[in-house]
Amino acid sequence: MKAVLQRVGSARVDVDGRTVGAIGAGLLVLLCAERGDGEAQADRMLAKILKLRIFSDEAGKMNRSVQDVGGGLLVVSQFTLAADASAGNRPSFTQAAAPDDGRRLYEHFVAKARAAHPVVQTGEFGADMKVHLMNDGPVTIPLQISP
Repeated sequence: MKAVLQRVGSARVDVDGRTVGAIGAGLLVLLCAERGDGEAQADRMLAKILKLRIFSDEAGKMNRSVQDVGGGLLVVSQFTLAADASAGNRPSFTQAAAPDDGRRLYEHFVAKARAAHPVVQTGEFGADMKVHLMNDGPVTIPLQISP
């Protein structure tokens, strides 16, 4: 499972001109399930994201987690994180989970996130989404949890 985290001052996701998810300060989580991933990878990814210390403390040091600062999570599915562009000029997405598996793991991740964290918003799985964000830092962290 792959994720790209972006520390944001605010972020929102629009689908067909309507906002489907929005947060203030927190993390935009772009999430991709890959072939071979299961609930264990989703659970480990969530635990890592919730505890990752990428928010500043009083001294300006990255020493606080999204939970510590009470920030929101905006979780957006993005199968293109599984892209392989090593050959040719068109990326291959064969490492992405099949759509049904991807949806199941995304929904599992979101359900667990909502049980563990008070502010969780989402995009729409499989939709053409417009993601608006104000980067904070910028701080962008790629994560990968192997099966």
